[in-house]
Amino acid sequence: MSGRLGGLLRGGTALFTAGLLLTAAACGDSAGDTGSSGSSASLPSEIKVVSTNPETGAAAFAGLAANKGYEVAIQEINDQHYLGANTKLVLDKQDTTGKIQTAASQATSAVADKSYTAIFGSVSSQESVAQAPIADKSKMPIIFTQAGSDGVVIGDYTFRVTPPMSSYYPKIADYIKAQHITKLAIIYAAWTPTLKEIGEKTLPGLASQAGFTVVSSIGTQQTTQDFTAPISQALAKQPDGIAILQVGAANPTAMTQLRQAGYKGPVLGNSGASAGNLTPAGANGAGMTWVVDYSSQNKTESSDKFVALYQKKFPSETPLNYAAEAYDAAWLLARGIKEAGSADRTAIMQGMKKTASAGFTGAMGQLKFEGNDLRLPGVVVQWDGTKEILVTG
Repeated sequence: MSGRLGGLLRGGTALFTAGLLLTAAACGDSAGDTGSSGSSASLPSEIKVVSTNPETGAAAFAGLAANKGYEVAIQEINDQHYLGANTKLVLDKQDTTGKIQTAASQATSAVADKSYTAIFGSVSSQESVAQAPIADKSKMPIIFTQAGSDGVVIGDYTFRVTPPMSSYYPKIADYIKAQHITKLAIIYAAWTPTLKEIGEKTLPGLASQAGFTVVSSIGTQQTTQDFTAPISQALAKQPDGIAILQVGAANPTAMTQLRQAGYKGPVLGNSGASAGNLTPAGANGAGMTWVVDYSSQNKTESSDKFVALYQKKFPSETPLNYAAEAYDAAWLLARGIKEAGSADRTAIMQGMKKTASAGFTGAMGQLKFEGNDLRLPGVVVQWDGTKEILVTG
């Protein structure tokens, strides 16, 4: 046996035989059968993964939607017997409560718990930046969605199945030109790394391309609940376009106060305004426009299939981009496991790397990765006062 294993290692094969699997840091009960790499015979009856997402707090709207996406994908994977007739993915969910320390603690606990094969990381950039080094150092595969800042994809074991917002947000340039915006004011959530990057770098970087100048740039804090002061400061510069880059419930508050201040022009937003977050603003929310990586209104065969699966499980709901991202993340994991033919953490990481390198079709379309990080062109959507509508696909 040792001679055979040595031959495999000398040959450069990244996968492990079933005999090695029994001694590896894997999850669940081993099936105990021998099998070649890529064979479901090597897989245990259960492969456990844990989702560590905010189900309460400011980003709960994204975390809850992501968990629904994981549930839809895992049910499909299991119903198809994708990993074999005797192997099922099992999802556990933990609430980070929107706290960095809680998210980090959950990642540490998951690493130590040998029953877990992988982690679905937090949608919050702040929390994800804390989780990523814990998982990567401990050689635990962790897959993030939404968390779009630097410091998330940092090594072989960290993956992201959401393109960084900064990579697709420039698609808003055509809309800016179409709206004849020449003077732009930016009010952004400086406390979240993703929106800080959009507010301070990405949007200003589009100025020459889209033909505008930034006349005001104001960062707000997580404790900011009244936006009248920054709005007044921005309007004093007489902009013909304003970017409101906030998280969740702060968006309708800022939009309502902006319209009440008399501003009637175009407003740029971000995906934190989605999930119906603008509903409380009523007519005041109408016209906010942003770029998102996925919209169910952008009709494609793969998206329509996902929507049908989602609505079968959650009737009368329209899946949000957060759910589509999570669905594709779960399928990246499943493909990685199948490629590995193993529940060993390192083998799965290598399987996911191979899957990412080849790309695959998911809910969000044809998925292409730069290393372990997804890239998509994005679509432009707008809130019409009651719902999101597609502006450009």
